[in-house]
Amino acid sequence: MAKSFRDGAPTRTASYLWFALAGGIVVLLYWKSLGALVSLCLSGDSYSHILLIPFIAIYLVASERRRIFAEAVAAVPAGVILIVSGISISFLANRHFYRGGAEHLLSGTTLGFVIVVAGAFVGCFGFEAARAARFPLLFLLLMVPLPDALLSRVIATLQQGSVEISYALFKMVDVPVLRRGVILAVPGVTIEVAKECSSIRSSMALFITCLLAARFYLRSFWRQVLFVAVSLLLSVVKNGIRIVTLTLLSIYVNPGFLRGDLHRDGGFVFFFLALIILWPILLTLRRSENTDRVESRNLAAGMERRASNIISAARSSGER
Repeated sequence: MAKSFRDGAPTRTASYLWFALAGGIVVLLYWKSLGALVSLCLSGDSYSHILLIPFIAIYLVASERRRIFAEAVAAVPAGVILIVSGISISFLANRHFYRGGAEHLLSGTTLGFVIVVAGAFVGCFGFEAARAARFPLLFLLLMVPLPDALLSRVIATLQQGSVEISYALFKMVDVPVLRRGVILAVPGVTIEVAKECSSIRSSMALFITCLLAARFYLRSFWRQVLFVAVSLLLSVVKNGIRIVTLTLLSIYVNPGFLRGDLHRDGGFVFFFLALIILWPILLTLRRSENTDRVESRNLAAGMERRASNIISAARSSGER
């Protein structure tokens, strides 16, 4: 019969060793695909965030290991089913999606890899541990590269959103502006908001940062979803602010701003600006959460006192 970690350290140690062994086998099995994934990440900005995802997931599990593994019981059959499912997905990806390009192939094989890792985790530690570690396990899905078609849609959405925000901001600061598609013309400067200006890398960085902040600082699910949704909206807004700022600096200060370092490498400046804007929103949601908990405790205490009074009154009536 399977033993939980509460039954003694040997079970815990054995489960860790089995998971380490399974992890080593999985890495060897997917070595070629993982190498191709790393090459894809290093070849452009769109997938650079993927390299950080497994390390963040490992940190999340390690930081909450006592809670995650408190009730762990091995579930080998369920783990095997997940592992076989993941390997099957990878096999189908290699067989059917190869003609779709490297990104399509890697999307399928990486998804299979993540499912295999989840299966190894369930097999070694069980459902309770997997439920406690659901966030880092689901977080691993961010390793899956988006296929070209879907990535192009995301970039096009960011591009169009950036144009809309930039146009609105120019109007707001009383700068005459004409718009034709993704081209904005202001006095002295005509700019094209190209796909390269969509800031997909900084948008992904902002999304991941806010996802982690919601996990660590908020407890209620709807507040977490709301905060992440606001971060997605702000990723477009901050890109519009970046376009307008660089354009105005090029008009009133130096034309070189549209070709200088701030244009090429200044994304982190506006990334931190977005974080500064999001910080009070996070604090407000956290305070409202604390207020709700206090009110819930007060309500529970009031109901308990009322119930005690009713019971006391009933006893007094019975004694009479």
